[in-house]
Amino acid sequence: MKLPNFEHQITFIYVNDLGVSRTFYEEIMGFQLVLDQGSCRIVRTGEGGYLGYCTKEDNPQSREGIILTLVTSKVDDWYEYLLERQVRLPEVPKTNPKYAIYHFFLKDPDGYVLEIQQFLNPAWQEGLDQVIG
Repeated sequence: MKLPNFEHQITFIYVNDLGVSRTFYEEIMGFQLVLDQGSCRIVRTGEGGYLGYCTKEDNPQSREGIILTLVTSKVDDWYEYLLERQVRLPEVPKTNPKYAIYHFFLKDPDGYVLEIQQFLNPAWQEGLDQVIG
């Protein structure tokens, strides 16, 4: 099986105060806002790099507050590929209506949380694509 490409990579962190973090990342650091999801904001940190910062209430998966998100339109293909290689996958891919994404989580050998996801809102995917292009 040929592995599908990932279109984007986003590192998510979880913050105590979204407003304070917005001021820091967008005003002080000058990162361009790409997507505003209410309790989660995604900014461009450089060519091909993204940072998502979210309220702590949106952090069910990571005790450490960091999630590496790999964006692809081939979520199910990745799920099947990883299953075939006996990677422990605690849940099947599912839709998250709050963020309009289709995704699943897994952990790497050191316990870091990875998320493989697809944006279901075409405008959000286009937003990332336009910033890159």
